[in-house]
Formats: sequence, structure tokens, C-alpha cells
Amino acid sequence: MANSVSQDAISTILANPSPDSSSDLPEIIVQVLDLKLTGNRYTFNASDGKMKLRAIFPSNMSSDIMTGSVQNKGLVKILDYTLNDIPNKSEKYLIVTKCEVVSSALETEIKTGEPDIVLKKPKLEHEVKNEANTDFAGIVLKPKQEMVSKSAAQIVHEQRENMAPLARMSMTRRVHPLVSLNPYQGNWTIKVRLTSKGTMRTYKNARGEGCVFNVELTDEDGTQIQATMFNEAARKFYEKFQLGKVYYISRGTLKVANKQFKTVKNDYEMTLNDNSMVEEASEEETFIPETKFNFVPIDQLGPYVNGRELVDIIGVVQSVTAVSNIKRKIDNENIPKRDMIVADETKKTVVVSLWNELANNVGQELFDLADKSPIVAIKSLKVSDFQGVSLSTLGKSTVMINPDVSEAKKLRSWYDSEGKGSSMANIGMGLSPSRSGARSMYTDRVSLSDITGNQSLGDEKPAFFSIKAFVSLIRPEQAMWYRGCKTCNKKVTEAIGSGYWCEGCQKNDEECNLRYIMVSKISDPRGEAWVSAFNEEAEKIVGCSAEELDKLKSELGDIDGYQQKLKEATWIPHLFRVSVTQNEYNNEKRQRITVRAVAPIDFAEESRYLLEDIKKMRGSH
Repeated sequence: MANSVSQDAISTILANPSPDSSSDLPEIIVQVLDLKLTGNRYTFNASDGKMKLRAIFPSNMSSDIMTGSVQNKGLVKILDYTLNDIPNKSEKYLIVTKCEVVSSALETEIKTGEPDIVLKKPKLEHEVKNEANTDFAGIVLKPKQEMVSKSAAQIVHEQRENMAPLARMSMTRRVHPLVSLNPYQGNWTIKVRLTSKGTMRTYKNARGEGCVFNVELTDEDGTQIQATMFNEAARKFYEKFQLGKVYYISRGTLKVANKQFKTVKNDYEMTLNDNSMVEEASEEETFIPETKFNFVPIDQLGPYVNGRELVDIIGVVQSVTAVSNIKRKIDNENIPKRDMIVADETKKTVVVSLWNELANNVGQELFDLADKSPIVAIKSLKVSDFQGVSLSTLGKSTVMINPDVSEAKKLRSWYDSEGKGSSMANIGMGLSPSRSGARSMYTDRVSLSDITGNQSLGDEKPAFFSIKAFVSLIRPEQAMWYRGCKTCNKKVTEAIGSGYWCEGCQKNDEECNLRYIMVSKISDPRGEAWVSAFNEEAEKIVGCSAEELDKLKSELGDIDGYQQKLKEATWIPHLFRVSVTQNEYNNEKRQRITVRAVAPIDFAEESRYLLEDIKKMRGSH
């Protein structure tokens, strides 16, 4: 029947709660009723006209529902599913893992339980012949052929008997799609590709010391989940899990994902223990879900600064430094680090810091290829406000050089034709003072006395605040700049003979840049404080580059002009984003306040901020 449900569709589902992919199930078409959004999934009642069953659509169907392809009272054909028990209830619910739309919304709900619609028990042949002689003589009815009912298990058993041994082995496991998993399921097996692998980390807590690492798994539908392994399981599976390989995994547990730490779009996260089964799918056909990227243009990184959300970027490598070792404060361990500058079509650049194995392995490869300006795609980067905006890799970050993706081809074409000769600017110089950013100039606004009056600020980790203040003093006698490498901006020394030696890049250069490292006093109505400002921020305060100021002082010998330039920079209001840390000097802790971003006053935005502040003050009385 066109635009109708399958007879006894719900009974068929209930009789086959977990069908094998090769099971000879009849066509299952149901009507969608009571369609609604529950959490971030769409739920509905699946109806065959007689019975109803609570059901849930897969997350990849959400777009079809929002665009109207799947509608309430419409019909869908269920191609694959899993039937689960509802905890603490005798009911079951249907998790649809694959389906297709049969019909848009019908005018009414289909009901086959009414007397004129219900399909009666098949009649005997002589009864059909007798009825044919009545008013319906023009209609020839044929009795339904008697069928022997077989269970799904019986059908699978018969199929296996006729198969070769290898084919029988391929049918021994029921593979569940990731979208169908939930914490209330019993046994399940998934077939996934390892698309991200973190480094082994150690930890120490009240229960002792241990180790842990995370992986990201992707199935053939593109659904992802994060899996975590601790201690024995971590040591057991760390070497077994290899990036890019396909595995069968079972005997894991699921729980609701911690939003603070989750890095994939899944409501649940997986834990594998020492009893979990991980088997490489080396002898079978494997799917190849590519690493999924969600690229953020460099000029749009601002709202992610110091936030929990990780980002993916793609860009052209401009330069790469030699590897260096950073001593970690908590255990004095030397951690390898390598910085590179990356640019994209927005004509903005950003510094990306590669840590640990990435600094030594893929970092060295990028260092060797730097002169050829390779394309690099990086997944899962943390955005910080160091130098305005900067990026750092984590244990789970993935770096791909010259990836075979459309965005890389487009970027290469742009760079070769236009970008190579374009002027690039660091993203940290373009921070907007609007409220749209996650950490804007109007977030965490405090007065200077709030900072200087609390000497414990920044003791354990840097604290960040926004301030509206004036620069009240810039000492002209201070060493306001240093000679920096033109590639990595690190301090250089005069080389033997001529030129300048950069320890970071391990090379000589005939020229260098002068870069600000300036200390100034800032004041607001409630207090004052000394702050440090680096090159980009100091340029905005002084109004010229360090090269220009040095020329005024040294080459022209205009000391009065030099001092006048610094004086002109004072008593101008600015919006500052600052960090507060604790430095130890002569066994005494002192606050260090560093300017991370500077912006001029937007008087319209400032007025709105003050009006909102007044409303809050009135509401508190």
C-alpha cells in the first residue's frame, strides 16, 4: 500500500531486538508521531497503526528534521536499529541507527485497529470461494500463502551452514554503530578507526600515582567518541593503539561525558579497562573515515582565548624554530617545545607551539620543509592569550602536513598566486574590544586596587582581568627594547664578524628587529601599578615602533624629541587586558602584571557598559 505502514512492524522489531545485518527481515515502515527535541536528540513514537514504541533518531538525522525532510506524522523506513530496555521500567525503546524517508506528513494518524481496516486471520479456501459468490463477485480474492515463521537466529544459522568458513567468521559479531551506544546497554562491539591518540600522562592524587591516556574513535558513519584508559589498561593498550588503524572494541563502559573535558561531539564517553577487548581489523575490509576538521580562520580565534573549547586550524607555515627545552616547574622535567608561525587567507598569522613528541617528530619535518612553505592542518589546539593570541598543542592534537583536503588545495592556490607577496599581521594586534569575544575588554572588569590589594592573585596560576586606565609614566632611561630575530622574535646576540646569531633558529642573519620590552606605570581613579608591555602592545601605547623611537634617540640625537614622544603617550585612556602572576625575587614573592592586549576606548560601548553597571547597582539596593 502506498504511503502506509508495514503490517505488524512493531511486533517484528520486538521479536528481533538486535538483528544481524544479514538477517532476512521484512520491510519495516512506521509512522513518526509526537516528534520532539529531547536534549540534543529527536525522539518520537514509532507506530504501525496497532502498536507504538518509543524511539530516538540518530544525531545525523537532525539536519533532515530541521529542514523538514522528516516530519511528524510522516513515514520512515527503518534499515537498522537496536532495541534497548528503559532502566527501572518494563518498557523498551528503539534506537534507530539508519533509516530513510518514505513520505512527508500525512493528514492523520494511521490506525489499523478499526474493524474495517484490521487484517483478519487468513480465511480457508472454501470460505473465500463462498464469499466470492456474494456482492463482491467481481473481486477475486486469493488466500494468503501459509508461511513457516522463523526466528532471526534460525535464519542466520541456515545461512551459515551454506557459507565458507571465512564467511561464517565474518558473521560472528554484531557491530553496533557508535550512535546507538548508551550506558544502559550490555554487551556490544564497535568497529572504529583511531583518529587521535594522546600521549601517556602520569598523575598523583590521594590514592597514589597512576597513568592515563585518551584516544578518539570514529566509526564508518563519522560518529566520534572519546575513550580513556587508566593504569593497567593504559599500559596494555598504549602500544596496541596505532593512529589510523581500525579496531574491534568490546567490553568497555560508557558514562555521560564531562563537558569540561570532552573534545568530540558525543553525549557519552568510553572507559576501557584491563578486561576490555581490542582487536585490530587487519584481515577484513576496512572503512576509511578521514580525520574530521572544523577549521577556524585565524582572524576569528579571539572568542576562543582562554576558553575550554579546542580549535582546528589550517594554514601556510611561515617559519619554524629549532627545538628547545622548557623546564616544567612542578617536577623540573625538561619538555621539548618548538614554535612556528602560520598564516591563512585572512592575512593574519599566529604562533603555534608544538610540545613533546610533536616538537621532535613532526616539528623536525616542518623545520626541514619550512623554506617550501608547506600547508599544515592541526586538530585540537588550545587558544591562550600569550602574545595576544597563540596556539598550543595538547597530548591529543593531530598535525597533518600538506593534507589531501579541499581547504589545503584552495589555500595553496591562494598563497602561490597572492598570499606569498601579501603583508601579514599577527592576530594579537587585531583583538576587538567588543563584547562578542569570550574574553573581551568588558569581561572581568576590575580596578587596579582590586589587583594590588590582593597579593595572592596569580599564586597558583595566572589570573586575567580587564582594566580601564591611563598610562601615567614611562621612564625614558629604561632599556625599552631588545634586538630580536626577524624569524622567531627571540633575542639575538652579535655574531663574530658580522650579523646576529639566533639561538632559537640556530642561524646567523645580517639584520634584526628592535622589539619593545617596556615597563610603565598605569593609573585609574582607585590606584596605580607598574606593568610590563611587549612589542605589539607597547607600539599601541607609544604610537610608533621601537625602530622609529631608536632612530629618534640614537641616529638623530634628539633626546628632547625622544622624551617628548614618551610624554605624549601618557594620560591617554586605554582598555587593557592584563595577566597577574607571582614572581620570586630574593626569596620574596612579587606580583607581575603583564599587558596582554590594548585597545582604544569605544565610547559608545563604554557608555553601554556603564549603564548596565548602574542598573546592577540599583538592583542590589
